[in-house]
Amino acid sequence: MIVNRFDYQTVPDGGSFGVGFDLLETSSFSCNEVNLALSMLELRRRYFGDGVVAIDCGANIGVHTIEWARAMTGWGEVIAIEAQERVFYALAGNIALNNCFNARAMLAAVGDKSGSIRVPVLDHTRPASFGSLELDRKDTTEFVGQPVDYSEHATQELSCLTLDSLRLKRVDLIKIDIEGMEKEALTGADSILRQCKPIVVAEFIKSDKGALKSLLECFDYKVFELRMDLVAIHREDRALNHVHQ
Repeated sequence: MIVNRFDYQTVPDGGSFGVGFDLLETSSFSCNEVNLALSMLELRRRYFGDGVVAIDCGANIGVHTIEWARAMTGWGEVIAIEAQERVFYALAGNIALNNCFNARAMLAAVGDKSGSIRVPVLDHTRPASFGSLELDRKDTTEFVGQPVDYSEHATQELSCLTLDSLRLKRVDLIKIDIEGMEKEALTGADSILRQCKPIVVAEFIKSDKGALKSLLECFDYKVFELRMDLVAIHREDRALNHVHQ
């Protein structure tokens, strides 16, 4: 894996966190979430056949993307979307390094409408938890380890897309970890949720958990809370039986 050694933030108690930090210190990141997704992808293959499609929104450097693509060699593909240009380069590099010919990377933000968005540009030669960057500034915006400048001169314009705009005929799993824009991403996936009924794993720590849950339930999803994520499975999906078991 291509990893930025400055991808960490130190907290007051002396500890550190970050995708790069965890990979360099423990050779792993988000193991439970990765394993959950892999088991869900296997279930989708069992019940819907080969041709599984997974979307990794907020792919970072590709921990989920690489694991999914390797596991689905010969029977599935991954679309990995990342909004930070320098992080995106590592994502694309990791896809190439691991020979994941069933994965493709897209440099874009995901939202509720297609267009453009201005993205803050961090200094990747200084420590920060790059994956914690929020594209939209809020009163509760997290400090990532270095100041974030949202002014026009310190940001760059980036394409913003809706998942529906990808015009996919099949979607089995959507993972959304985009630092507070999870609801917008789901709103922009209206057609996918209605027609494909994919399993959804959405982080809620920077979003309104209740609003996310209500939105998914409107599409007839059964929603479970697992650590920092909401896991939603459509009530018609036979994978739901395995969750109950």
